Amino acid sequence: MFSGCITALVTPFKQGKVDYSKLFRLIDAQIKAGVQGLVLAGTTGEGATLTDQEKEKLFRTAVRYIKSQIIIIAGTGSNDTVKTIKLTRMAKSAGVDGALIVTPYYNKPTQAGLYLHYKTVAGKVGIPIIVYNVPGRTGVSIAPETVARLAGIRNIVAIKEASGSLEQVTQIKALCDIPILSGEDYLTFPILCLGGKGVISVTSNIAPEDVAAMVRAWEGGNIDLARDYHYKLAPLNKTLFIESNPIPVKTALKMMGMLNGELRLPLCPMAKENIGKLKTVLKTYGLSIKDA
Repeated sequence: MFSGCITALVTPFKQGKVDYSKLFRLIDAQIKAGVQGLVLAGTTGEGATLTDQEKEKLFRTAVRYIKSQIIIIAGTGSNDTVKTIKLTRMAKSAGVDGALIVTPYYNKPTQAGLYLHYKTVAGKVGIPIIVYNVPGRTGVSIAPETVARLAGIRNIVAIKEASGSLEQVTQIKALCDIPILSGEDYLTFPILCLGGKGVISVTSNIAPEDVAAMVRAWEGGNIDLARDYHYKLAPLNKTLFIESNPIPVKTALKMMGMLNGELRLPLCPMAKENIGKLKTVLKTYGLSIKDA
C-alpha cells in the first residue's frame, strides 16, 4: 500500500506556532516533485514537541489542502499504548491514509510487550499502520521474529526500518513479506536491493526530485540509474545527519530561502562549524543557496 518516495516533512514554525503558509509551500513543492506521500508529525516533523491539538489541526489542514493528490501518513506513536490509540484515532478521524507508529521509547519493552503494543493499537483503530523501528532514538529494537508476527495482523501494512542494519532487513525479508521502507536515506538503495519498497526520506525535503527519481528508476528496472542517484545523493544523505535530525535539514531549507529554520527546544540552532560544512555540500550538489 505504501511505497516509493515518502517525505518525512519538517514542520515550519513562526514565533513558536505552526506556520501554515510555509507548510503549504512545502507541500506544493513535494507534490510538484512527484513524491508518493508525506509523513506529518514524525521525527523530522518534531512530533515530540507538538501538542495533541497542534497535531490534530496539522493533520486536518493538510488533508483538506492536499485533497488526495498524495498520501498522508500521521506520526501517532508514543510510549503509552493508551495515548497511541487516542492519537491514532484522532488521525483517522482527520482523514489521513495511515499512521506511523514508533516503538515505545524509554520504557524499553520486551519483544512480547512490543508485539502486544502494536496488536492492541491495530485492533482498536482500523487504519493502515506502519511500524517504525529506530533503536538509536528509542533504546529498543523490534526483532525480525516480532515483525513477522505483526505481519500477520491485517492492518499492519509495512515497517519503516531505521536500525541501520542490513542484516535486520535481510532477516525480516527471510521471515515474512511485510513491505520494508528505508528509514535511513543513506541505506535506501541497499535496502531496495534487498527487496525494500521505498523510503520515508529526510533528504527529499530538499532534493525530492532526485530521491523520487532514484526509487522510480529502481522500480522500473533501471538499476544502474538508481545506483547513480545513490552516489549523487550520498553527500547530502551524510551531511543532513551531522547533527540530530531535523536540525540540519531545517537549516538547509533556511539556506535555500524556504524556511526561517526555527526549531523547538530542546533542539537548537546548528553549530557554526557544521553550518559551513552543510553550506558547502548544498552548493556542491547544485542547490540554490539564498541565505547562509
